[in-house]
Amino acid sequence: MRRLKKNYYLTLFCCIVGILGIVRLANDKTATIRSYREKEEGADTCIACKRDTFICPTTIPETEIIHLQEQDDHASATPPPSQQTSEKPHPPHPIYSVPSFSGTFHDLQDTHAESARRWGVKPVKNRMEAEKRKSELVFIGSNPYYKIDPGMSSSIPYLVPRAATVLETIARNYLDSLHIKGIPMHKILVSSVLRTEEDVERLRRTNVNASPESCHRYGTTFDIPYNRYHTVAPPNENRRAVQNDTLKWILAEVLRDVRKDGLCHIKYEVKQGCFHITAR
Repeated sequence: MRRLKKNYYLTLFCCIVGILGIVRLANDKTATIRSYREKEEGADTCIACKRDTFICPTTIPETEIIHLQEQDDHASATPPPSQQTSEKPHPPHPIYSVPSFSGTFHDLQDTHAESARRWGVKPVKNRMEAEKRKSELVFIGSNPYYKIDPGMSSSIPYLVPRAATVLETIARNYLDSLHIKGIPMHKILVSSVLRTEEDVERLRRTNVNASPESCHRYGTTFDIPYNRYHTVAPPNENRRAVQNDTLKWILAEVLRDVRKDGLCHIKYEVKQGCFHITAR
């Protein structure tokens, strides 16, 4: 009787062990299949946090989690490329010019002379003396912003520092205006600057309108022709033609603004075909 009971318990134990072995084998097979499927499908989801990332928050510092959240927020706030609108180029600015050249630039000779005497140098007798006065003056040879008129013979390319600054401001602003208005680049010309006493006397022999009290003697005054410009063009480039009137209208806008800022006096010279400008 005892032997029969012992065999019964042994058989029951073997059955239980066999059932547990089958259950474990089935679980291992299911886990292997699941892992294989996830690997094949490229699943990146972390089971612990249900987050589509290879990094689980349970294994990284809190600061890194905040950084990842900020990245997600930025990505969600950025619209897809199909919804992003590309910026269209701005159209060229229009050209308005000024209502009247003579009415806008009407500073009289007395006004120019007052500023010339205040800010300029003592009139230079001749060019030999001018060589000794260069410490008071600035050489204004042709540069990236403006060009000295090749035909200039009645003056020498020197100005006081204040006037040289005004000239460069006008030239730079003019190039900027051409750019934003879509006009091919042209430099302004400078046709007259510092004149010695001998230059003025020589000029009066051929020009009855030349004043013996010319402001050019003080190095504060320069002339910019409004009917001649220097075209800036790289070699072998075909530029479209630009009328001098168009360039004049834009130059007038620049001069109006500089005069309005209180940097200079300007007189529109009809006979000389230039803007007569004195620093103030």
